[in-house]
Amino acid sequence: MKHEYADCSFCGGKVIEKKVKVDYRIGENLTIFENVPAGVCRQCGEKYFTAQVAKALEQMARDKSFVDKIISVPVKSFPLKRSQSPITLKG
Repeated sequence: MKHEYADCSFCGGKVIEKKVKVDYRIGENLTIFENVPAGVCRQCGEKYFTAQVAKALEQMARDKSFVDKIISVPVKSFPLKRSQSPITLKG
């Protein structure tokens, strides 16, 4: 059953339900969830989760007994260290 979402609280855009990918962090542990039902603003992309989905994500992130796959994720510091070439940020 689809959830009926209110308009986006940031930009006022229409929020529609989609399946999204969620990066969920607890301390130093990162869990990536796929196919999560969420309300997504069509204008700015802000994501909204029902209380039921948010609670399920937290419980699943804490449960280390089931994992679909494990991937390697690069970690970089910002700002860059002096030994690295500078990057021009465009705004």
